Amino acid sequence: MSESQVWDAVDAYFTAHLAPHDEVMEAALRDSEAAELPPVNVTASQGKLLQLLAEIQGARNILEIGTLGGYSTIWLGRALPADGHLISLEYNPKHAEVATRNIARAGLEAQVEVRVGAALDLLPLLADENPPPFDLVFIDADKANNANYLEWALRLTSTGSLIVVDNVVRGGRVTDADSDAGDVRGSRAAIELIGSHPRLSGTAIQTVGTKGYDGFALARVLA
Repeated sequence: MSESQVWDAVDAYFTAHLAPHDEVMEAALRDSEAAELPPVNVTASQGKLLQLLAEIQGARNILEIGTLGGYSTIWLGRALPADGHLISLEYNPKHAEVATRNIARAGLEAQVEVRVGAALDLLPLLADENPPPFDLVFIDADKANNANYLEWALRLTSTGSLIVVDNVVRGGRVTDADSDAGDVRGSRAAIELIGSHPRLSGTAIQTVGTKGYDGFALARVLA
């Protein structure tokens, strides 16, 4: 087998035993594909990791930046207590429509709210509402703005909150300091902000699997 085939086989094994797809998740993926949404949602194993992180946090309030078809949203929403709340921000109205249907099918419509618009426009409006601090923020939107989203996450969280930034490795291109690509520059800016900010302690993990070679960053808010 090729290296990528090995990655796929390992992912399939882990998923079968640790994050088996139920009908709600399968339907969310089918509907996203039928609507021709880009196939960039997290894998089942990654979704289960998000759910576990939210459960470990004891998260009652979650913010997601980048909804797509709602697949990761459902994983996170399933970690919430009965009175928990998740706000997900999605730029594309078509994506938000698909996500809203998927979330309703999962029985999470009372706890999950999808807001439509550019996140950098929606985040100041959200801050004006003075919501309770978010216990977990998942950033998975346009990579060029990763550092901007991270700054907003800091404003909307408090001590002990967890921030997850997805897709920071960019197939290894994150090491290219001379890159003009927005996704690379945005990922580097986020990593460097985590490393230098006095209110953050974080790390980044490389991953391989069905989605190829990538990774994510984790940051805990210190104060």
